[in-house]
Amino acid sequence: MARDSCMARIAAGAAVGGAVGGAVGAVYGTYEAIRYKVPGLLKIRHIGQTTLGSAAVFGLFLGAGSLIHCGKSY
Repeated sequence: MARDSCMARIAAGAAVGGAVGGAVGAVYGTYEAIRYKVPGLLKIRHIGQTTLGSAAVFGLFLGAGSLIHCGKSY
């Protein structure tokens, strides 16, 4: 069983982080749009911005964590 390359681990970490961040961002964006009574179609824009922002941040941090972890051997 061959070990995955470092780039594959970083990509997988970023993808998982993006998925988790997107889910959290969508839930939080929806809650925030309802709480602050964002009008009409601006709700969709607000939820989308929150989702993409959270996905980018979570993906960046999980990708960076995978990069740091990649050099360690157990």
